[in-house]
Amino acid sequence: MITEKDVDHVALLGRLELTGEEKEMFTKQLNDILGHFQSLERLDTEKVQPTAHVLPLQNVYREDQVGRHISREDALVNCPDRNENYFKVPRII
Repeated sequence: MITEKDVDHVALLGRLELTGEEKEMFTKQLNDILGHFQSLERLDTEKVQPTAHVLPLQNVYREDQVGRHISREDALVNCPDRNENYFKVPRII
């Protein structure tokens, strides 16, 4: 069961300022969500195989093929800043 103290802790971690009314509302909502998950525990899943996805999807790959490519000069034509044959970007770190 989620308490207002738990909601306070999560709000602190998220740097959120919650009013007393909001804390009460979120406590109720989170407990309702947990209640729905608890209802799933009552389901009989003995004969259900574990799956990574509910639909039978698979990746479709194609063979790599050499094709036409844009020239280096055409790729750099609109570049705002470059260093010889490379894009120049601001340092992040």
